Formats: sequence, structure tokens, C-alpha cells
Amino acid sequence: MHVILGAGGDIGRLLARDLKNYTDKIRLVARNPQPVNPDDELFSANLMDAGAVSNAVRNAGVAYLVMGLPYDRAVWKKQWPVIMENTINACIQQNCKLVFFDNVYLYSKDAISHMTEESAIAPPSKKGRIRAHLIELIREAMQTKGLKALIARSADFYGPGAKNGFLNLLLIDNYRKGKRANWQSRIDKIHSFTFTPDAAKATALLGNTDSAYGQVWHLPTLAERLTGKQFIALVATKMHVKPRYFILTPFLLALAGLFSKQIKELGEMQYQNDRDYFFDSSKFNRAFSFTPTSYAAGIDQVLADTLVPA
Repeated sequence: MHVILGAGGDIGRLLARDLKNYTDKIRLVARNPQPVNPDDELFSANLMDAGAVSNAVRNAGVAYLVMGLPYDRAVWKKQWPVIMENTINACIQQNCKLVFFDNVYLYSKDAISHMTEESAIAPPSKKGRIRAHLIELIREAMQTKGLKALIARSADFYGPGAKNGFLNLLLIDNYRKGKRANWQSRIDKIHSFTFTPDAAKATALLGNTDSAYGQVWHLPTLAERLTGKQFIALVATKMHVKPRYFILTPFLLALAGLFSKQIKELGEMQYQNDRDYFFDSSKFNRAFSFTPTSYAAGIDQVLADTLVPA
């Protein structure tokens, strides 16, 4: 039995599909889980409830924590540590392995221009410090409580149906609405993006590779170094629109943040957009002979709003 905690998100549904290559027993856990495969087991649970999480992972061999919370620092501070502790304790109780789908917020500001699994953990943001605490909880449980776990880390992502994808939201969705694309801070800087179908396929592969546990893995991400302006040109060309864009500068974000809490939350993360942001996944690519999807092909799939074959 493989269990997906947070099964309704951008990664969870793709992961459920890819896990069929490894098991016929998949349990989808969410507040209101919806089936992906015809024989999926659905389990309704609030991950803030320790008992519910323990029941959710009962008799499971691997649990994948891939959920996302609202982009709100107060929510993260209150809920993420509880969810992680509940998940860790449940996995230990049930002798279940843990795969945690992580982001890059815990890395130091100086590491952003070339992130590897060995990059320094020194987050400059409050949200980043919350994420670093989650990793520390996992590492402590591995060292002292016998937890078997791995970290599957993604860059900013995009993909077909990705409701929270950077390129989806700021470029493609805006062009579809006849608006200008948006970009944050510096359009001349390189920015890596992880394609969600690649991320899900790799997460399933890692979860089913015993030697991958005890390690951090960057999920497969194309090494091509495109700037914001090049991404805008690529998307506009494929959508047959003019490459019109608007720069969301830190000043404008701060101003808009006076009226929108969600936009205000973006302010502390602008250090990831005012310099090159390169995500190195060569460790995974070499270990599993994996070639990440090209940006051109990935954007084609987003525009077609279809998923790649399993």
C-alpha cells in the first residue's frame, strides 16, 4: 500500500497515476479525496489530526507527503510543524517509509544562483525558516527514532493543470485572458522550473528505490538557462500573441501588499527573483538516466492541457 497525503494538489494527482507502475494499492488522503485511478482507495482526513494521520498510513509501505498549504506565513507556522510531526509519528508507528516533497525556501540567499543538494541551509525568509524546521524534524527522527525517509525537492514548477504553477499563473493564464504576462523583479535573470509530470514520475521512482532513502534529491529539472524575457518570448510565440509583459518590482509588490495579504507574502521571497535562480538536478539525472522534459515540450503540454503518457 502506498499512501499520498495531500492527494488533491498539483503533484498528488500526477503521483497517483505514476504509482500505478509500482503498486495496485494506492490510498488517496485529503479532506475531500477524488479518485485518479479506478481502484484508488479514498480516505478523508485532516492532517492536523494525529489519529487521522495514523489511520491514513495504516498498513502502508510508503507515505508521500505532497500537500500544500495556503501561501500564508501564519498558516504555515501554525500548521506545518503539526502536520509533519503527525506524519513522522504515524510513519514510525506503522513502520512506513516517508517521502517528503519539498521546495527550495530553506537554502541560503547565496545558494540561489546554483542550488544543489549540498547547498547551505540558511533561509533568509520566515517561510524558509519554517521549511528548514520541517527538514530538521525529519532528520532528527531518522537519527533517533528509526524513521526511513527521503527528501524530494523541486524548484518553482509548472505543468498541465498546475493551479499553482509560476509559468501557468503569470504567463499562460494571463495571455489566455488577453492580458500582459507578469514577471517578478528581474526579467534578465535565469530561472529554473520543474515540470510537474517529471516531478511526479521522479517522486514515484524515488519512493520505490530503497537506496534513495536517507538522502536529499533534486527532482529532474532542465539545465537550460533561460531568462524571464526568454520564457515570455517562448510562451508568446507558442500562443501566437505579442510578448507583452509587466514587471512586478519589489516596490509594486509592497504597494499592492497593502491591499492583498497574498501579494504581501511574496515580498520576503524576492531574493529568489532578483538574481539567477538555477536548480541543479544532475544527481538524480545521472543516478536514474533521466532526461528532463524541455521547456518547449512542457509548455506545449500545458497549452494542450493534457498529461504526458504514464
